[in-house]
Amino acid sequence: MKKILFASTALVATASVAAADVTFSGYGRFGLGYVEDRNTDTFAGENEVSDTAIVSRFRLTIDADAETDGGVRFGARVRIQADEDADTGEAGEAGLNAARFFVENGGLRVEAGNVAGAIDNLPGYYGFEPGLEGTFNMYSGVNYDFIGYSSTGGTHNGVYARYAIGDFAVAAAYDSAPGAEAAGDSPTTTNGDRWDIHAAYTFGNVTAALAYGETDTDVSQEITVLTLQGDFGPLSVAAIVGDEEVNDDAGAFDTNVSDTFYGLSASYAVSSATSVNFAYGDGSGDNDERHIGLGAVHDLGGGVSLRGAIGTKREGNGDSQTVADFGAQFSF
Repeated sequence: MKKILFASTALVATASVAAADVTFSGYGRFGLGYVEDRNTDTFAGENEVSDTAIVSRFRLTIDADAETDGGVRFGARVRIQADEDADTGEAGEAGLNAARFFVENGGLRVEAGNVAGAIDNLPGYYGFEPGLEGTFNMYSGVNYDFIGYSSTGGTHNGVYARYAIGDFAVAAAYDSAPGAEAAGDSPTTTNGDRWDIHAAYTFGNVTAALAYGETDTDVSQEITVLTLQGDFGPLSVAAIVGDEEVNDDAGAFDTNVSDTFYGLSASYAVSSATSVNFAYGDGSGDNDERHIGLGAVHDLGGGVSLRGAIGTKREGNGDSQTVADFGAQFSF
Protein backbone atom coordinates (compact mmCIF):
# COMPACT_ATOMS: atom_id res chain seq x y z
CA MET A 1 0.00 0.00 0.00
CA LYS A 2 1.39 3.40 -0.91
CA LYS A 3 0.30 6.77 0.45
CA ILE A 4 0.69 10.08 -1.33
CA LEU A 5 0.29 13.34 0.57
CA PHE A 6 -0.91 16.19 -1.59
CA ALA A 7 -0.74 19.84 -0.54
CA SER A 8 -4.06 21.59 -0.51
CA THR A 9 -3.03 23.75 -3.46
CA ALA A 10 -2.90 20.55 -5.52
CA LEU A 11 -6.31 19.42 -4.36
CA VAL A 12 -8.50 22.44 -3.75
CA ALA A 13 -8.45 26.11 -4.50
CA THR A 14 -8.89 27.21 -0.89
CA ALA A 15 -6.37 27.89 1.84
CA SER A 16 -8.58 26.56 4.64
CA VAL A 17 -7.55 22.93 4.14
CA ALA A 18 -3.97 22.04 4.99
CA ALA A 19 -3.72 18.63 3.34
CA ALA A 20 -5.61 15.52 2.27
CA ASP A 21 -4.49 11.91 2.42
CA VAL A 22 -4.93 9.82 -0.75
CA THR A 23 -4.23 6.09 -0.63
CA PHE A 24 -3.89 3.63 -3.51
CA SER A 25 -4.18 -0.08 -2.75
CA GLY A 26 -5.43 -3.28 -4.34
CA TYR A 27 -4.39 -6.59 -5.80
CA GLY A 28 -4.01 -8.56 -8.98
CA ARG A 29 -4.59 -12.26 -9.59
CA PHE A 30 -4.36 -14.57 -12.57
CA GLY A 31 -4.36 -18.28 -13.26
CA LEU A 32 -6.47 -21.10 -14.63
CA GLY A 33 -10.05 -21.97 -13.78
CA TYR A 34 -11.81 -25.27 -14.56
CA VAL A 35 -15.58 -25.85 -14.65
CA GLU A 36 -16.80 -29.30 -15.68
CA ASP A 37 -19.14 -28.99 -18.69
CA ARG A 38 -18.70 -25.23 -18.65
CA ASN A 39 -20.65 -24.98 -21.95
CA THR A 40 -23.84 -26.07 -20.18
CA ASP A 41 -23.14 -24.24 -16.92
CA THR A 42 -26.43 -22.53 -16.05
CA PHE A 43 -24.55 -19.65 -14.44
CA ALA A 44 -22.35 -18.92 -17.46
CA GLY A 45 -24.88 -19.67 -20.18
CA GLU A 46 -24.34 -21.93 -23.17
CA ASN A 47 -21.24 -21.01 -25.16
CA GLU A 48 -18.19 -22.53 -26.80
CA VAL A 49 -15.78 -21.72 -23.98
CA SER A 50 -13.40 -24.50 -22.97
CA ASP A 51 -13.87 -26.11 -19.56
CA THR A 52 -10.46 -24.64 -18.68
CA ALA A 53 -10.05 -20.88 -19.09
CA ILE A 54 -7.72 -18.10 -17.98
CA VAL A 55 -9.14 -16.30 -14.95
CA SER A 56 -7.97 -12.90 -13.73
CA ARG A 57 -8.77 -9.79 -11.76
CA PHE A 58 -7.11 -6.41 -11.31
CA ARG A 59 -8.44 -4.17 -8.54
CA LEU A 60 -7.25 -0.67 -7.69
CA THR A 61 -8.93 1.04 -4.75
CA ILE A 62 -8.54 4.79 -4.27
CA ASP A 63 -9.29 6.22 -0.82
CA ALA A 64 -9.18 9.91 0.07
CA ASP A 65 -9.84 11.48 3.45
CA ALA A 66 -9.37 14.68 5.43
CA GLU A 67 -9.79 15.53 9.10
CA THR A 68 -11.26 18.65 10.68
CA ASP A 69 -9.60 20.52 13.54
CA GLY A 70 -12.15 18.84 15.81
CA GLY A 71 -11.05 15.35 14.81
CA VAL A 72 -13.96 14.46 12.48
CA ARG A 73 -12.84 12.46 9.42
CA PHE A 74 -14.44 12.86 5.99
CA GLY A 75 -13.58 10.66 3.04
CA ALA A 76 -14.57 8.76 -0.06
CA ARG A 77 -13.66 5.62 -2.01
CA VAL A 78 -13.79 4.62 -5.66
CA ARG A 79 -12.54 1.42 -7.27
CA ILE A 80 -11.25 0.41 -10.70
CA GLN A 81 -11.67 -3.29 -11.48
CA ALA A 82 -11.32 -5.66 -14.42
CA ASP A 83 -12.28 -9.36 -14.46
CA GLU A 84 -12.40 -12.06 -17.08
CA ASP A 85 -15.77 -12.80 -18.70
CA ALA A 86 -16.77 -16.37 -17.80
CA ASP A 87 -19.38 -16.35 -20.61
CA THR A 88 -16.84 -15.75 -23.37
CA GLY A 89 -13.48 -16.65 -21.85
CA GLU A 90 -12.18 -13.20 -22.83
CA ALA A 91 -10.55 -10.57 -20.62
CA GLY A 92 -12.99 -7.91 -19.46
CA GLU A 93 -12.53 -4.16 -19.62
CA ALA A 94 -11.65 -2.14 -16.53
CA GLY A 95 -14.43 0.01 -15.14
CA LEU A 96 -14.78 2.67 -12.45
CA ASN A 97 -17.50 2.11 -9.86
CA ALA A 98 -19.73 4.61 -8.07
CA ALA A 99 -18.29 6.53 -5.10
CA ARG A 100 -18.84 5.81 -1.43
CA PHE A 101 -18.54 8.72 1.04
CA PHE A 102 -18.15 8.65 4.81
CA VAL A 103 -17.92 10.76 7.94
CA GLU A 104 -16.45 9.27 11.11
CA ASN A 105 -16.01 10.43 14.67
CA GLY A 106 -15.21 8.22 17.64
CA GLY A 107 -17.24 5.00 17.41
CA LEU A 108 -19.74 6.37 14.88
CA ARG A 109 -19.30 6.01 11.13
CA VAL A 110 -21.89 7.07 8.53
CA GLU A 111 -21.54 6.27 4.82
CA ALA A 112 -23.51 7.37 1.76
CA GLY A 113 -23.62 6.42 -1.91
CA ASN A 114 -22.37 3.03 -3.08
CA VAL A 115 -22.50 1.53 0.41
CA ALA A 116 -22.16 -1.99 1.75
CA GLY A 117 -25.16 -2.68 3.97
CA ALA A 118 -25.50 -4.24 7.39
CA ILE A 119 -25.50 -7.80 5.98
CA ASP A 120 -22.63 -7.13 3.57
CA ASN A 121 -20.70 -5.83 6.63
CA LEU A 122 -21.91 -8.60 8.95
CA PRO A 123 -18.92 -10.08 10.85
CA GLY A 124 -18.32 -13.69 9.80
CA TYR A 125 -20.77 -13.62 6.87
CA TYR A 126 -18.16 -14.43 4.21
CA GLY A 127 -16.09 -16.76 6.35
CA PHE A 128 -13.25 -18.40 4.42
CA GLU A 129 -13.52 -18.80 0.65
CA PRO A 130 -11.16 -21.38 -0.87
CA GLY A 131 -9.71 -20.76 -4.31
CA LEU A 132 -7.96 -18.10 -6.32
CA GLU A 133 -11.35 -16.54 -7.08
CA GLY A 134 -12.98 -17.40 -3.75
CA THR A 135 -14.52 -20.22 -5.76
CA PHE A 136 -16.43 -21.84 -2.88
CA ASN A 137 -18.29 -20.23 0.02
CA MET A 138 -20.49 -21.12 2.99
CA TYR A 139 -23.28 -18.64 2.08
CA SER A 140 -24.10 -20.26 -1.27
CA GLY A 141 -27.68 -21.07 -0.17
CA VAL A 142 -28.59 -17.39 0.28
CA ASN A 143 -30.92 -15.93 -2.37
CA TYR A 144 -31.76 -12.66 -0.62
CA ASP A 145 -30.59 -9.57 -2.54
CA PHE A 146 -29.02 -7.43 0.21
CA ILE A 147 -27.49 -3.96 -0.06
CA GLY A 148 -23.99 -4.73 -1.29
CA TYR A 149 -21.01 -2.64 -2.29
CA SER A 150 -20.56 -2.71 -6.08
CA SER A 151 -16.95 -2.94 -7.29
CA THR A 152 -17.80 -2.48 -10.96
CA GLY A 153 -20.70 -0.04 -11.21
CA GLY A 154 -23.42 1.84 -9.38
CA THR A 155 -26.42 -0.28 -8.45
CA HIS A 156 -27.83 1.81 -5.62
CA ASN A 157 -27.49 5.06 -3.69
CA GLY A 158 -27.95 4.35 0.01
CA VAL A 159 -26.85 5.16 3.52
CA TYR A 160 -25.10 2.99 6.12
CA ALA A 161 -24.38 3.75 9.78
CA ARG A 162 -22.39 1.81 12.38
CA TYR A 163 -21.74 2.52 16.05
CA ALA A 164 -19.21 0.53 18.08
CA ILE A 165 -18.51 0.70 21.79
CA GLY A 166 -16.07 -1.77 23.27
CA ASP A 167 -16.86 -5.29 22.07
CA PHE A 168 -20.40 -4.42 20.92
CA ALA A 169 -21.47 -2.90 17.60
CA VAL A 170 -24.73 -2.13 15.83
CA ALA A 171 -25.29 -1.16 12.19
CA ALA A 172 -28.13 -0.29 9.83
CA ALA A 173 -28.48 0.53 6.14
CA TYR A 174 -31.19 1.81 3.78
CA ASP A 175 -31.63 2.39 0.09
CA SER A 176 -34.46 2.81 -2.39
CA ALA A 177 -34.72 -0.46 -4.31
CA PRO A 178 -35.87 0.06 -7.92
CA GLY A 179 -38.29 -2.51 -9.26
CA ALA A 180 -38.57 -3.83 -12.79
CA GLU A 181 -40.80 -0.94 -13.90
CA ALA A 182 -38.19 1.62 -12.83
CA ALA A 183 -35.51 -0.34 -14.65
CA GLY A 184 -37.51 -0.24 -17.88
CA ASP A 185 -38.56 -3.89 -17.79
CA SER A 186 -42.05 -5.27 -17.67
CA PRO A 187 -44.12 -3.29 -15.12
CA THR A 188 -44.55 -6.07 -12.57
CA THR A 189 -42.92 -4.26 -9.64
CA THR A 190 -42.62 -0.75 -8.29
CA ASN A 191 -40.07 1.26 -6.39
CA GLY A 192 -39.76 0.55 -2.68
CA ASP A 193 -37.50 0.46 0.33
CA ARG A 194 -34.69 -1.93 1.18
CA TRP A 195 -33.09 -1.94 4.61
CA ASP A 196 -31.11 -4.16 6.97
CA ILE A 197 -29.71 -4.10 10.51
CA HIS A 198 -27.21 -6.09 12.52
CA ALA A 199 -25.76 -6.40 16.02
CA ALA A 200 -22.42 -8.03 16.81
CA TYR A 201 -20.61 -8.89 20.03
CA THR A 202 -17.09 -10.22 20.54
CA PHE A 203 -16.40 -12.30 23.61
CA GLY A 204 -12.86 -13.54 23.89
CA ASN A 205 -11.82 -15.01 20.56
CA VAL A 206 -15.36 -15.49 19.20
CA THR A 207 -17.65 -12.99 17.46
CA ALA A 208 -21.41 -13.60 17.20
CA ALA A 209 -23.59 -11.48 14.90
CA LEU A 210 -27.30 -11.38 14.10
CA ALA A 211 -28.88 -9.54 11.16
CA TYR A 212 -32.28 -8.91 9.63
CA GLY A 213 -33.09 -7.49 6.21
CA GLU A 214 -36.24 -6.65 4.29
CA THR A 215 -37.19 -5.40 0.84
CA ASP A 216 -40.60 -3.75 0.76
CA THR A 217 -41.66 -3.85 -2.89
CA ASP A 218 -43.97 -6.06 -4.95
CA VAL A 219 -40.84 -8.21 -5.17
CA SER A 220 -40.73 -8.75 -1.41
CA GLN A 221 -37.86 -10.42 0.39
CA GLU A 222 -36.79 -10.84 3.99
CA ILE A 223 -33.91 -12.57 5.72
CA THR A 224 -32.69 -13.41 9.20
CA VAL A 225 -29.08 -14.57 9.53
CA LEU A 226 -26.81 -15.60 12.40
CA THR A 227 -23.03 -15.91 12.09
CA LEU A 228 -20.29 -17.14 14.41
CA GLN A 229 -16.56 -16.78 13.84
CA GLY A 230 -13.69 -17.65 16.12
CA ASP A 231 -9.94 -18.18 16.25
CA PHE A 232 -8.47 -21.13 18.12
CA GLY A 233 -4.71 -21.06 17.71
CA PRO A 234 -3.88 -22.12 14.14
CA LEU A 235 -7.55 -22.92 13.42
CA SER A 236 -10.14 -20.30 12.45
CA VAL A 237 -13.78 -21.33 11.99
CA ALA A 238 -16.91 -19.55 10.73
CA ALA A 239 -20.53 -20.71 10.55
CA ILE A 240 -23.74 -19.28 9.12
CA VAL A 241 -27.42 -20.21 9.49
CA GLY A 242 -30.57 -18.32 8.63
CA ASP A 243 -33.99 -18.21 7.07
CA GLU A 244 -35.23 -16.23 4.08
CA GLU A 245 -38.46 -15.65 2.21
CA VAL A 246 -38.56 -14.47 -1.38
CA ASN A 247 -41.80 -13.59 -3.17
CA ASP A 248 -40.81 -12.57 -6.70
CA ASP A 249 -43.52 -12.04 -9.30
CA ALA A 250 -40.86 -10.95 -11.80
CA GLY A 251 -39.52 -14.49 -12.03
CA ALA A 252 -35.96 -14.00 -10.81
CA PHE A 253 -36.59 -16.57 -8.07
CA ASP A 254 -39.31 -19.11 -7.48
CA THR A 255 -42.50 -17.39 -6.32
CA ASN A 256 -43.14 -17.62 -2.56
CA VAL A 257 -39.89 -19.33 -1.61
CA SER A 258 -39.19 -19.78 2.08
CA ASP A 259 -36.17 -21.81 3.07
CA THR A 260 -33.31 -22.25 5.49
CA PHE A 261 -29.65 -21.83 4.51
CA TYR A 262 -26.56 -22.95 6.37
CA GLY A 263 -22.82 -23.30 5.97
CA LEU A 264 -19.44 -23.84 7.59
CA SER A 265 -15.93 -22.76 6.62
CA ALA A 266 -12.50 -23.00 8.21
CA SER A 267 -8.83 -22.15 7.72
CA TYR A 268 -5.92 -23.99 9.33
CA ALA A 269 -2.36 -22.66 9.38
CA VAL A 270 -0.14 -25.64 8.57
CA SER A 271 2.94 -23.40 8.89
CA SER A 272 3.79 -19.71 8.94
CA ALA A 273 3.57 -19.65 5.14
CA THR A 274 0.92 -22.26 4.26
CA SER A 275 -2.74 -22.64 5.20
CA VAL A 276 -5.53 -24.95 4.05
CA ASN A 277 -9.17 -23.86 3.94
CA PHE A 278 -12.54 -25.47 3.52
CA ALA A 279 -16.08 -24.30 2.78
CA TYR A 280 -19.48 -25.96 2.72
CA GLY A 281 -22.73 -24.15 1.98
CA ASP A 282 -26.26 -25.28 1.14
CA GLY A 283 -29.95 -24.58 1.73
CA SER A 284 -33.31 -26.30 1.87
CA GLY A 285 -34.74 -24.50 -1.17
CA ASP A 286 -35.32 -26.45 -4.40
CA ASN A 287 -32.90 -24.24 -6.34
CA ASP A 288 -30.37 -23.46 -3.62
CA GLU A 289 -26.75 -23.82 -4.63
CA ARG A 290 -24.50 -26.24 -2.74
CA HIS A 291 -20.74 -25.65 -2.48
CA ILE A 292 -18.14 -28.09 -1.16
CA GLY A 293 -14.53 -26.97 -1.63
CA LEU A 294 -11.04 -27.51 -0.26
CA GLY A 295 -8.15 -25.16 -0.99
CA ALA A 296 -4.72 -23.93 0.05
CA VAL A 297 -2.74 -20.68 0.19
CA HIS A 298 1.07 -20.51 0.18
CA ASP A 299 2.69 -17.17 1.00
CA LEU A 300 5.76 -16.39 -1.12
CA GLY A 301 6.48 -13.16 0.73
CA GLY A 302 6.29 -9.58 -0.47
CA GLY A 303 2.50 -9.72 -0.73
CA VAL A 304 2.58 -12.58 -3.28
CA SER A 305 0.85 -15.92 -2.74
CA LEU A 306 -0.12 -19.05 -4.65
CA ARG A 307 -3.78 -20.06 -4.26
CA GLY A 308 -5.99 -22.86 -5.49
CA ALA A 309 -8.98 -25.04 -4.69
CA ILE A 310 -11.03 -27.98 -5.94
CA GLY A 311 -14.55 -29.07 -5.15
CA THR A 312 -18.09 -29.39 -6.45
CA LYS A 313 -21.08 -27.13 -7.01
CA ARG A 314 -24.68 -28.17 -7.51
CA GLU A 315 -27.93 -26.27 -7.99
CA GLY A 316 -30.96 -27.87 -6.31
CA ASN A 317 -31.23 -31.52 -7.29
CA GLY A 318 -29.16 -31.05 -10.43
CA ASP A 319 -25.92 -32.76 -11.29
CA SER A 320 -22.76 -31.77 -9.44
CA GLN A 321 -20.01 -29.99 -11.36
CA THR A 322 -16.35 -30.29 -10.52
CA VAL A 323 -14.80 -26.84 -10.20
CA ALA A 324 -11.14 -25.95 -9.61
CA ASP A 325 -8.72 -23.07 -9.97
CA PHE A 326 -5.06 -22.27 -9.34
CA GLY A 327 -2.90 -19.20 -9.74
CA ALA A 328 -1.01 -16.33 -8.16
CA GLN A 329 -2.19 -13.24 -6.30
CA PHE A 330 -0.15 -10.15 -5.42
CA SER A 331 -1.21 -7.27 -3.21
CA PHE A 332 0.00 -3.70 -3.35
